[in-house]
Order: sequence, then C-alpha cells, then structure tokens
Amino acid sequence: MTTIFLLTASNIFMTFAWYGHLKFRDVDLWKVVLASWGIAFFEYCLMVPANRYGFGKFSAVELKTIQEVITLIVFSVFSVVYLKEELRWNYIVGFGLIVAATFIIFKKW
Repeated sequence: MTTIFLLTASNIFMTFAWYGHLKFRDVDLWKVVLASWGIAFFEYCLMVPANRYGFGKFSAVELKTIQEVITLIVFSVFSVVYLKEELRWNYIVGFGLIVAATFIIFKKW
C-alpha cells in the first residue's frame, strides 16, 4: 500500500508540474519551467522510493502499469477540477481500454 500511496502522491506533483502552468499563460515560459522543475523535485522524492519499495512485490512492468493507471485517474480529476475541462465519453472509453490492458499485464498466464 505504501507504493500505491507514494505513486499517487508523486503523480499529483507531476501533474501540477506538467500542466498546472496552463492556467498562467501570461507568465514567462522560463518562469513556469523553473517552477515546474521545483514541483517535479518533490515528484522524484516520492517516485523513487515508491519504485524502490515496490520492486520485488511488483515487477518493473507492473510498477509502470500501476503508475500509468494512477496517472490517468489523477489527470482526469485534475483536468475536470483544475482546468475545468469536460471529461468526454471517448476519453473514458480510451482510459477503460488502458485499464483493461492492466488486467492482461497482471494476469498470471
């Protein structure tokens, strides 16, 4: 559970680092790049331990898959709540297909 918590927290930081500046289009690009790097530092402080703790319980591919699903969930909430974008049906279907791929990756064949 520690791995999932750390991956979720790191994804929240990274989502703000990558997309948070979109609400501040009037700020110079170099300033938002520096701010994004500062935010991303905290993402790395969480992501690296998440992968370190999770590796062995999960394979590297499983860790990456978990991270991608968490990213989609975090980004979906972020885009609706923070960016005020619509969550369209085709986005949900596409994300659902990615979640279905997760089943295939985690299935013990």
